[in-house]
Amino acid sequence: MADKIRRSVQRAAGAVDDASDNVDLAGGALHHLTLGPGPALTAEWVAAGLELPDLTALRRYRNDRVREQLRAMDYAGIIVMDPMNIRYVTDTTNMQVWVMHNGARYAWVGVDGPTIVWDYPGCEFLSGHSEVVDEVRPAIPATYFAAGPRHEEQARRWAAEMLDVMGHRPGSPARVAIDQCHLVGYQALADAGVVLGSGQEVMELARRIKGSDELRAMRCAVHACESTMAEMRETLRPGMTERDVWSLLHAGNVRRAGEWIETQILSSGPRTNPWMQEASSRVIDDGDLVGYDTDLVGAYGMMVDVSRTWRCGEGRPTGAQRGVHALALEQLHRNIELLTPGRTFRELTFNGWMPPIDEYRHYSVLYHGVGQCDEYPEIFFPHDWETWGFDGVVEAGMVFTVEAYVGPRIGGEGVKLENQVLVTERGPELLTRFPLDLTA
Repeated sequence: MADKIRRSVQRAAGAVDDASDNVDLAGGALHHLTLGPGPALTAEWVAAGLELPDLTALRRYRNDRVREQLRAMDYAGIIVMDPMNIRYVTDTTNMQVWVMHNGARYAWVGVDGPTIVWDYPGCEFLSGHSEVVDEVRPAIPATYFAAGPRHEEQARRWAAEMLDVMGHRPGSPARVAIDQCHLVGYQALADAGVVLGSGQEVMELARRIKGSDELRAMRCAVHACESTMAEMRETLRPGMTERDVWSLLHAGNVRRAGEWIETQILSSGPRTNPWMQEASSRVIDDGDLVGYDTDLVGAYGMMVDVSRTWRCGEGRPTGAQRGVHALALEQLHRNIELLTPGRTFRELTFNGWMPPIDEYRHYSVLYHGVGQCDEYPEIFFPHDWETWGFDGVVEAGMVFTVEAYVGPRIGGEGVKLENQVLVTERGPELLTRFPLDLTA
């Protein structure tokens, strides 16, 4: 595989005579995923009693999961452009947030092989560490940013190469899944007779059951996130701005091998109700509640999505603060207990508990899946069932976050709490154990 990738890189660069000069182009010792979290951090996890993931086994599990889903849905293969899906099928990364909106990186997984990555030009070597990648080619970006008025021409070039990879011949039917695509490229595939299906459906269903090494990776990411949360709690003082506090989460995540944070949800005092305010320049006062949602992609590319609300400063919480916190805590605990195998999504919707909706604001959902990011399924409130609800079955190996937000409609501060939970054959297993108390 490394030799094949080296040859692909050399072709993209215009060929070179001495392959020995390009050993590192195959993704050698200096690749950040090869270097990994580092010895100090992994030693910390081992000392905490955690097992490290076998990344080779993790990659093969994920690649196999996608092919199993393709077979079940009768697809010849899948084109993935969403960087989260590329990471899942290949365990390769490159400018993850940037490529979300620039179409400069994508991959193909054939139901019976191969797995091919197209990378940003000059970056083909970044996939050399991954055993499941069979070939790497330079991408053909077809966004207007990359191609300007030639974007349709480049999209047709893109489609022609994809048709060649598929082995598609005019008149021969083929079903292919695609998660997202530029319009012209999509239409060119359809015009060639390819029947296109929802790649996001394929990927979300493949990703819903976590393998043992994914769970090991997630537990390490949780430990890293909670270590950072402890630093935030210790540092929080009146007089800090919300952004001062939020920056601590970013710094700790990066230092502990995390990748990025998907939102900026942190608010204090009167900004905690209604929820979803982003971190601001507001100065936090003594006695204010400070709530936040981590929403972070952490170590090994695993998401840790938890929320806590703390009282800033000395002294004791007020009666109003204690009351709203008690309601959020009750919602969290009662709804975690429902995460048992065989229970339906409808049951989670209608058996889940929440404070009276006419008295309190609530979050947008009761539960959602989580893995590399927020994932399928979302479990809505009963009053949203007719508009948004869908059924399914809770299975062992799924990971959910359980959401609780309580904000009095008459005004006052709100409380956001959230925990990450693994569904096992024995019932729910709490993955995130950072204290839920308002005070340290």
